[in-house]
Amino acid sequence: MAVTIKDVAALAGVSPSTVSRTCKDHPSISRETKEKVRRAMAELGYEPNIQPVSTGQPPQLISVILPPSSKDVYENAFYLEAVRGISQFCNGREYISAVVTGKDDGEILQAVRMLAKDERMGGFIVLYSKQDDAVVDYLYNEGLLYVLIGKAKQYANQTVYIDNDNVLAGQEATEYLYQLGHRKIAYVGSEYVMYFSAERKEGYQHALQKHGIALHPDYCIEADRPDFDKDGLFEKLLTRKDRPTAIVASDDILALALERTCIRMGLSVPEDLSIVSFNNSLLARITSPQLTSVDVNSYQLGMEAASQLINHIENPNLLATKIIVPHFMVVRGSCRPV
Repeated sequence: MAVTIKDVAALAGVSPSTVSRTCKDHPSISRETKEKVRRAMAELGYEPNIQPVSTGQPPQLISVILPPSSKDVYENAFYLEAVRGISQFCNGREYISAVVTGKDDGEILQAVRMLAKDERMGGFIVLYSKQDDAVVDYLYNEGLLYVLIGKAKQYANQTVYIDNDNVLAGQEATEYLYQLGHRKIAYVGSEYVMYFSAERKEGYQHALQKHGIALHPDYCIEADRPDFDKDGLFEKLLTRKDRPTAIVASDDILALALERTCIRMGLSVPEDLSIVSFNNSLLARITSPQLTSVDVNSYQLGMEAASQLINHIENPNLLATKIIVPHFMVVRGSCRPV
């Protein structure tokens, strides 16, 4: 079996990213660490296929990876705000940020492989966390430095990640509706592979259980295309005899789709249905009525991700860090007491 960069890292007692930067003769790695890594490489017979950096200068390029999508992701204000935070922090530290995206994992992987060969590459920021992510697998197995926005499920102890407490946020959103007198509360989220939605749903369930409210599976919907209720799931939910009086939506875009469904059905928000959503984007402020929305500080998430990545680029022996960015609810007109 071929020797991998992880085998070298284990023998040398360092991280795979330190081995990768030693192969590039990165100036941020101490002479002692480089010698230790090179001894391990020699002992194992590892032959790197990375060309050393010829300029002797620290890397100046950071790549920001958006989730795979043909269209929807580019319309989501969360990603735009996170990229804005990353770019502003990088500008202040004289790093260049570049956005990577594609219609599927394969297209993104192709771009990442190409960028990884660039001698200026310092690391990657992955703007999402999902199940069985081939992109994260590649970054980790190749010893490339990366930071995740969202909770790490793969290689959790070795991954730097920035996140909200999405379980708590989902619980608080549901609790707010409960305090308004609602007992029939539904949840509408993004496709299950996205961890942020799964965790907000978990918080929603915790709040119901806390108050002894039975969980109804039919009250929980996961939508692949939040801007088009093509399967009529929202309408089906809202025409039930025991239809909910309130809904927690995992994103402002989903909440807007719910408002459109209500208009089509002759229902009024908040008179017939109260809605709490997430992200506090521009959409939350231009809808009628304006949405009560949980602000997850997406700009700050981007800033923290860039800060942590650059700190690990410039100080490669740092341990993997986990940072939780606080959230807060902005109350507007989409909710009312029962």
